[in-house]
Amino acid sequence: MTEEQKKKLEQKLWDIANELRGRMDADEFRDYILGFIFYKYLSERLHIYVDQELLKSEGLAFASLDETDPVHKGILGAVQENCIDSLGYYLRPRELFSEVATRGAEPGSFILAELSDTLNNIQKSTMGNESEEDFVNLFEDLDLNSSKLGRSNEARNTLISKVLAHLDSIDFELTNSNSDVLGDAYEYLIGKFASGAGKKAGEFYTPQQVSTVLAKIVTTGKARLRSVYDPTCGSASLLLRVARELGYKKSNKSVGEFVGQELNRTTYNLARMNMILHGVHYLDFDIQQEDTLEHPQHMGQTFEAIVANPPFSAKWSANKIFESDDRFAEYGRLAPASKADFAFVQHMLHHLDEDGTMAVILPHGVLFRGGAEGAIREFLIRRNWLDAVIGLPENIFYGTAIPTCILVLKKCKETEDVLFVDASTCFQRGKNQNWLGEDNVNRIVEAYRTRAEEERFTHRALLAEIEENDFNLNIPRYVDTFVPEPPVDLEEVTRRVEQINLNMRDVDEELRGFCAELGLEAPL
Repeated sequence: MTEEQKKKLEQKLWDIANELRGRMDADEFRDYILGFIFYKYLSERLHIYVDQELLKSEGLAFASLDETDPVHKGILGAVQENCIDSLGYYLRPRELFSEVATRGAEPGSFILAELSDTLNNIQKSTMGNESEEDFVNLFEDLDLNSSKLGRSNEARNTLISKVLAHLDSIDFELTNSNSDVLGDAYEYLIGKFASGAGKKAGEFYTPQQVSTVLAKIVTTGKARLRSVYDPTCGSASLLLRVARELGYKKSNKSVGEFVGQELNRTTYNLARMNMILHGVHYLDFDIQQEDTLEHPQHMGQTFEAIVANPPFSAKWSANKIFESDDRFAEYGRLAPASKADFAFVQHMLHHLDEDGTMAVILPHGVLFRGGAEGAIREFLIRRNWLDAVIGLPENIFYGTAIPTCILVLKKCKETEDVLFVDASTCFQRGKNQNWLGEDNVNRIVEAYRTRAEEERFTHRALLAEIEENDFNLNIPRYVDTFVPEPPVDLEEVTRRVEQINLNMRDVDEELRGFCAELGLEAPL
């Protein structure tokens, strides 16, 4: 697919989304359009698998099999068993997306009830199988009886039928193993919804360019990762960006396991859909829904790469019981209840492999705030776990304009210094929000990888220097961005002033002449 074709597809998808937009908020209609796209993907993926892998040698087509025919019924039983084993789910022939969309386009046809049953049946088909946990309640946010879709059943049916028909006309090229048209389209829509969802957007999406920076950092020097983890995974965009950096494909599993946790139920569903849509097999990812700090779901596991964009300065309980928790005990201090930033850092470090790398986005306050945060920060630095501090530009995240930073940490560093990068000026200015261009991303990553010192951009600081600054990591203490004013030539300034005075005398003389002609008293 060419770039022009890709843009046309994205615009078409956005136009379809806008069929719903007038009736509900961005974060609400997001759930419908993405849910229907996911249904289309599951349907087409299964249809292709059955026709090309299971029935091709029999000269049969899945969509033409009749469940009332005894022979076909036996064949469908075997097909279902194979689909559950290989794909993790099953759809009957009449439940295929194209079949439902076609019936919906027929005059007088009513499909809401059967569409609802179909979505429920996808989940039911996984029950008792290994895939059950990854499919349970995936479609729970698609309320087909919501009045926001229309006041009457007829109005809702008309709208949904129209959207399905639009989607049915799009070829997502699933048969092309080298193409990820659907994955790209899904990411595009998630980004578009994020840009229109205001503060809520930060809950489910990290801007793509920032995700790329983190992904490139944790994959530096790697061709493959045993595992990647995101404790606040949102829509799983960060996990998938790491996979993309390593050229992950179904035939080339350059990431062994994807692991994440997400608090928001709707976003948790979105993350699982996003994983499956990008071709990650249900056995290769483990996304859990719970509060990461209060109820961690992956204790006892460590990961080779960890990436995260936790909610900035979120509240947490800071309950004294956590003082004996393995994640926090060795620091001697808990992050304050009003600011959980360092609690997330401690949690991530606990899950980091000895040879792993983690990169986390945090507000600038973590660099200099005192109290418990200052004590935790000092502990990290003295253990030589802090690898780099990268200052990002302001106004590049959805829902907040504050400047942020990336902390990179390793348990087994090759250097004794901390790299400071001031990337606060590395951005492209947008109308409502700034963004990192490709050149900005490459410059930041190259600075991290080479660790070369560059005036007003990077600096490597040893422990002694950081200790002199009382373990304050505020970037201007280490990277001097001051640009001196050019020297003033006083003699030249004097000459210019004298010339101005001469010119003014001529002007004054001319003005007096005009006043004399007019019989007026000169003002000078």
